[in-house]
Amino acid sequence: MPLVNVSRLPVCPDCVAAMRPIAGMVCSVCGERLPPSYASYDAGRLACCPVCRRVERPFSRAVAYGSYDSGLRELIHLLKYNGVRPAASVLGRMLAEAIAPLEAAFEQARVVVVPVPLFKAKRRHRGFNQAELIARTALRFQAGERFELATGILERTRETHSQIGLTSHQRRENLRGAFAVLQVGAVRGREILLVDDVYTTGTTVSECARVLRRAGAAQVWVATVARTLKEPGFSVSRFQSLREESRSAELQSA
Repeated sequence: MPLVNVSRLPVCPDCVAAMRPIAGMVCSVCGERLPPSYASYDAGRLACCPVCRRVERPFSRAVAYGSYDSGLRELIHLLKYNGVRPAASVLGRMLAEAIAPLEAAFEQARVVVVPVPLFKAKRRHRGFNQAELIARTALRFQAGERFELATGILERTRETHSQIGLTSHQRRENLRGAFAVLQVGAVRGREILLVDDVYTTGTTVSECARVLRRAGAAQVWVATVARTLKEPGFSVSRFQSLREESRSAELQSA
């Protein structure tokens, strides 16, 4: 069933209902899917993927609502590339659901919500930042005043190439130095919830989190609407392909 509809709604109810939350066990840090046989507990810690076992991420935890495929991917594309802004309402509700499990882990009464920024030229061309639209909608579903949206804290200082087809090393080099904190005082000592539409390899949110931590953020959490995931039923042996990413990440963090 096509997502575009002649009505004011960007998607049909059946298509929205088919966009389900991520099921099964995922890494307790980055949110990657874990094979059933990989599940384990180490000294009371939840199961982690090979990368998160070996490397300390610049963020405390990353969560996502659903898998970046099928209808959810099309809905995100409707917003980003076709300018169907009502899609942000559906995506914002999903993001709010993804954020909910994090609330018990927050240590501060007020959490600063920072959308991943677009380069100013791209924002002018698109007319909006999809991460900001989704974040604003998500916060409408939050009770009380726990979250404080801040759109002028983080800036993308230069245009970057598309990440599609790049190796993990090339992705990091592409984004190195691409973000800067404009208001250090608003970050220092604060808990930050970094919001984006999609978590693919985690390179973008990791670079943003790293910059925020260097500016003095106490902790950085990550929430996205969608995340790329390993296919269900993949084996532990296939999972070991992540070792290359782990080794590269170790070198970068050294």
